[in-house]
Parts: sequence; C-alpha cells; structure tokens
Amino acid sequence: MEHIHTVKTEGVMRMNEKMKNATAFRMNFLFFIIFLIFCLLVIRLGYLQIAHGKQFNNEINSSKAVVVKKPAPRGLIYDRKHRLLVGNKGIKAITYFRWNNSTPDSMLDLAEELTKYIDVDIDNLKKRDLEDYIIAKYPDKINKRLDAKEQELQGGELYQAQMKKVSGKDIAFLSRKEKMVAILYKKMNSAPEFTTVMLKNNHVTDEEVAKVSEHLQELPGIDVTMDWERDYKEGTMLKSVFGSVTSEKTGLPSDQKELLLAKGYALDDRVGKSYLERGYEGILKGRKEQYELIINKGELTKSILKTEGKKGDNLVLTIDIDFQKKLDEIATDALIQQKGKLADRLYISAMNPQNGEILGMTGKRINMETGEIEDDTLGVFNTQYTMGSSIKAASVLAGYMDEVISLEDNVMIDKPLKFAETKSKSSWFNRNGSMALNDITALEVSSNSYMMQLAMRMGGKYHYTPGESLKMNSEAVFRKLRYYYSQFGLGVPTGIDIPGETAGLKGVENNPGLALDLSFGQFDTYTTLQLNQYISTIANGGNRMAPRIVKEIRGSNEQGELGELKKDFTPKVLNHIEIEDKYINRIKTGLYNVVHGDHQYATGKKLANSPYDISGKTGTAQAFYSGPIESANMMAVWNLTFVGYAPSENPQIAISVALPFMDTDKEDAILDIPKKVFEAYFEAES
Repeated sequence: MEHIHTVKTEGVMRMNEKMKNATAFRMNFLFFIIFLIFCLLVIRLGYLQIAHGKQFNNEINSSKAVVVKKPAPRGLIYDRKHRLLVGNKGIKAITYFRWNNSTPDSMLDLAEELTKYIDVDIDNLKKRDLEDYIIAKYPDKINKRLDAKEQELQGGELYQAQMKKVSGKDIAFLSRKEKMVAILYKKMNSAPEFTTVMLKNNHVTDEEVAKVSEHLQELPGIDVTMDWERDYKEGTMLKSVFGSVTSEKTGLPSDQKELLLAKGYALDDRVGKSYLERGYEGILKGRKEQYELIINKGELTKSILKTEGKKGDNLVLTIDIDFQKKLDEIATDALIQQKGKLADRLYISAMNPQNGEILGMTGKRINMETGEIEDDTLGVFNTQYTMGSSIKAASVLAGYMDEVISLEDNVMIDKPLKFAETKSKSSWFNRNGSMALNDITALEVSSNSYMMQLAMRMGGKYHYTPGESLKMNSEAVFRKLRYYYSQFGLGVPTGIDIPGETAGLKGVENNPGLALDLSFGQFDTYTTLQLNQYISTIANGGNRMAPRIVKEIRGSNEQGELGELKKDFTPKVLNHIEIEDKYINRIKTGLYNVVHGDHQYATGKKLANSPYDISGKTGTAQAFYSGPIESANMMAVWNLTFVGYAPSENPQIAISVALPFMDTDKEDAILDIPKKVFEAYFEAES
C-alpha cells in the first residue's frame, strides 16, 4: 500500500511541475508578444518622426486663411415719385462670433455668464434643446445612468444613449434661467467656426446694451451691434405685394435652398421669401463684406479686408402712393356700402395700357368673423372668378379672327336659344323676343345671344331650330375661343414681374352647351389683372403688354439714399393680336357706345357724364359662392365686373374691377367704383 501511495504522490508532483512549466511558457510568450508590439510602435513612431516629422511640424505651425462674410443692408423700395415705401430700421442686437478653439464647455460657461445681463425669450425652446443642455451641463449625472455596454459607446451612439437617459423630471426641474442658458448654448453651438450668430435682436433694451458693453472683456466672442428689419412707411398698404424677408433663424426657404446655396448664400442668410422681395432678391440683397482671417498656430494673427460690402440696389415702383391711397379708400368705402350678405371682397387694378406699368392695385376683404376690412391686394393676381360679360369684346374679335363674321356680314338676330341638352339661354334684355344686332350694338347692349351664335359658327353650326339637339364641334369651340382669349391675356399668365400669380381655371368640358357659356364669360375663371391686360390690349391697338410694378433700379448715394439710375425697364410686348387695326377700331367703337351710346339698353350710361371720356364694358356672371361661410357654399351669387379705359382716344389708364358674391345682378351697383377710380387718377395727374 505504501508503494502505491508513493507512486501516486510522485505522479501528482510531476503533473504539477508540467503545469508550472506550461504556465511559465505562456507568460513568457505573452511578454514576448507585448515586447514585439512595443518595438513595432517605437519603430513606427521613429519612422514617422524621421520621415514625416518636418511635415507634421509644418502643419502644426502653418498658417491658414479663413474667409468671413458680413451681410450688407438690403436695398430699399420707393414709389414712382421717389418716396420711400420700404426701408430698413436699425435695431439693437447681441451677437456671438465662434472661434475655432471654442469648446462646448466654454460656450456653456459663456451662455451662463451672459444670462446675468440679458433676458432671453424661451417660448420657442424645444425639448431637444433642453436635453442637449442637460447632457452638456450634467454629463456625470447622465453617464451614471448608462449601463456597462452603453458606457463603451463613442460619438453619436453615446450621445443617442445619453439622450434616452434624460427624463421628463430632469426637464421639469430646470429653472427659467437654465432654459435661457439652454437656448443661448444651442445658438452658439450650432454656429460653424468663424461665423457670427444672432443671440438676441428682438426687444434688446438700453439697459441690456449697457450691461453687456460693460462686461465685454469677460464675454469672449460676444458683441453689441446693430441689426435691421424691414420698415413699412405706409403701414399695411401694399405690404402683402412687397412680400417678406426670412429671419436669420429660418434662413433660406426650403424650396430655394439648393439654388441659393449654389449662388453663394449661407444657410442662415435672410432672403426675399415671397412676391416682390423674392422676385427681385438678386437686386435687393447687396454684396457681403468679406474678410480673410489668417490663423497661425491656432491664433488669429491678421484680418484682411478682401471685398468691401455694398448695400443692395433700390427698386423704384411704377405706383404713385397718393393714387394708391385713393384706390384703397375707394375699395374700402365700396365694401362698407355694399348690401350683399356674402359680398366680402373687392379688387381693383389700374395700368398704363401703353407700356404695362401698374399704376395701382388694391384688394379688400371683410373678415366675416370680426367685421374688420383687411388687405387682400394679392387677390388681384392670385384669385380668379367667372367674370361674365366684361370679356365680350374679346369674343367679338375672336369671331373676326375666326372669320365667322366680317365687316360686311356681322348682323345676327338676338333671341333666346333652347336646345334639347340645355335650358333656355338668352340676353338679359330679351328673354322672349328677337332683335337684329350688329357687332357694335351687341357690345353696347351686352348681348349673350350674339356671343353664343359666334361660338356656334366656330363649331360649324350656322342655323338654329328651337329645341333641336346642339350638334356642333364643341371641342373646336373650346379650343378656338381659349386660343383667341389667350392672345388678350385671358386664361394665361400675364407675365407680371411678381412671382405667385395664377392663370385662372378652365372649366370641365362635359357638355356642348358649356361652350356657349364660355363665349359670354360664364365658364372659365380669370383674375382681375388678366381682365386689365385684356382691356389694355384693345385700348393700345393690339399689343399685349406684360404688367410691371418695378419701373427702375437705382443705386445709393453716399448718404445711403436713392442714387444713380442703373436700369430703366423698357415695355415688354408679349404678343400682338393677329388681326388688322380696322377690326380693333370697330370694337373700340362698341366699347365707347357702352358708355356713350343712345341705345336704351346700353349698360354703362352711368359713366357718360364723366369728363374723362371713358370707354368700357360691364359684366355680370351667375356663379356659386365659395367663400369662408361654409353654410353658404354653392349658394347662387352674382359676380359684378367692369373693364375700361380713358381717354377713349390715346388712353392713359385702363382699369378692371371685380366685385364677387353679390346677391344682385344689377350692374349699376359697381359703376360708381370705376367712376371714382378715373377721377382719382386724373385729379392726381392734373
């Protein structure tokens, strides 16, 4: 037994010895591997030092140039007599310039220090901003909430994990001052290196300016400066047409971002957002002042002015503000006096028919909830309505252009027209009888029947039997009429130099009888500005002029006021009507007779006593209500319109008026408006 026990003991001892030897071998091998890695690192570092040390040293000590841009004041807007309409109002501002060595901790400290001297609006503070602040301010507290795996994360993944650990309770315990720090920190941290960001430019008090100025040495990067905002000298008048400018916060509009970035804009640049400001952004924006900052060993050593800043150029409008004020008063008074329960809007445009210059335009709308009258001038070119008989001059000229009537053969019998597919359609003055009319008289009395028979002839139908089926090429009628109308500007963009206009709407051609309605203005819809372009085309003898609201571009003098002429816009002819002057002159006679004719049914006689020799055309369209009162939607209403020009020979002004949603078809209800518009214009010009 002792022998067996001795053998076992010796075996265990030999096994333990082998294990010790194996362990020692592994440890020695591990140390050898570590030694090799260490040697490789030393060799690599030595190589880098010898082969690239000079390069790295040069990079550390090298200088680099950074371009910094400062925005320039925006150009101003004046009326045709050089009276300021839109200026720039200086406002006090607190800014921050971010250097390349700014750290999140330094910016957080700076934001906390700054809240000792200024108050910051926190209404637009988002939850994400507060979470960012809590992570930056209390990193140890948040990191303790991470599990072991999360604590090994880096960069964005770590940040996302930290975000999830910020609780609603953390946010709820933040004081107002901490929230102010949060919003300042966000603005600072969002700024790229070597850029200036606006911290506060709204309601900066004199006391805040004094306190910040006193402690500027303790606030690195902070400055007290002047910002600007648009100043509208005439209040809300034409403000919607001028458009708006983005704030530094909103920066480039999303629908223009790529284009503007390609042109050298920065994301936070303020640009024209709509209408005139947007359409003339390239003129109004000015040129930024550019500095080149030389950075050596991370420190600013020199600042070099590379490009001088330049204020934006100025716009001189075609509008006389005194006449514009009269238009606003006329429209406001007319709306107040209207008795129609649903007639909540009115539009007027005035244009020089010879060159397309907009002399004035206004739109007014009653707020049906408050009863207050509000500006809706944009509605002159971006809302559309069925305009009725005011377009009939274009219909008669279309008949001549399509050669379905001639100077020798233009008499037709005005009578009601009843087809199997339609209700009876007739002229307002002749519901049952018959009356022979030529083209001139048809305009004078505003015959629907005459226009419908023109349309029938365009569709190949020259004879009519009461009750028969309307067999004509209605597709051809729609196509032809719309083509002819487009030559006058009806149903197509007018080409006005303001973005945002609408071209009107085309009706759905699901019934041949609707082609007849189109001929007297009861189907397609048009804007008030399109009506003006159409009547101006006739007034000037056949040239469709592009409406223009900007007359000139001028620079600035040394005092920053209106300076030298840089561009004078010439009239732009979009097309010439494809017809001889003798036909247009005949239509002009018809428009003259609407006002001055002796026919008992002449529709514009109320304007005959005006001293300004007016020619024109009234219009009434039966329509359906589509305004803000939902309970009245699709209720039958009347749209009253007028187009005209004066003097009849060599016209100086053409106007269009639209009064939708009336509960009467009496055209007399609108004629006081053009009378006052003509009076206001010629009195201002005298």
